[in-house]
Amino acid sequence: MSFELNGKTYATDEEGYLQNLDDWSKDVAEYIAGTEDVEMTENHWEIVNFLREYYQEYQIAPMIKILIKEMKKKFGPEKGNNKYLYELYPAGPAKQACKIAGLPKPTGCV
Repeated sequence: MSFELNGKTYATDEEGYLQNLDDWSKDVAEYIAGTEDVEMTENHWEIVNFLREYYQEYQIAPMIKILIKEMKKKFGPEKGNNKYLYELYPAGPAKQACKIAGLPKPTGCV
């Protein structure tokens, strides 16, 4: 599967996750967010950027409970909680935010 953006074709798996992490850009993220009915705000970008940094360091996309724990450490309890993350990413914060961040689907996500 794939999609085209600005004259370039991006390969994805059957669920829409980018096949090549190096293909990711802000434009690609905005496009994927649009397909997920997510309007990117500063708060959305904060999580996407956090996930990309986490992935660069650990080479794995965090599952939701790790995401919450790490967000709480970095941003405090008002952002490191289930409710806040689900408000931003209603289809599942780890799964949906990782897709927009151009990362593989987190382990443990169905």
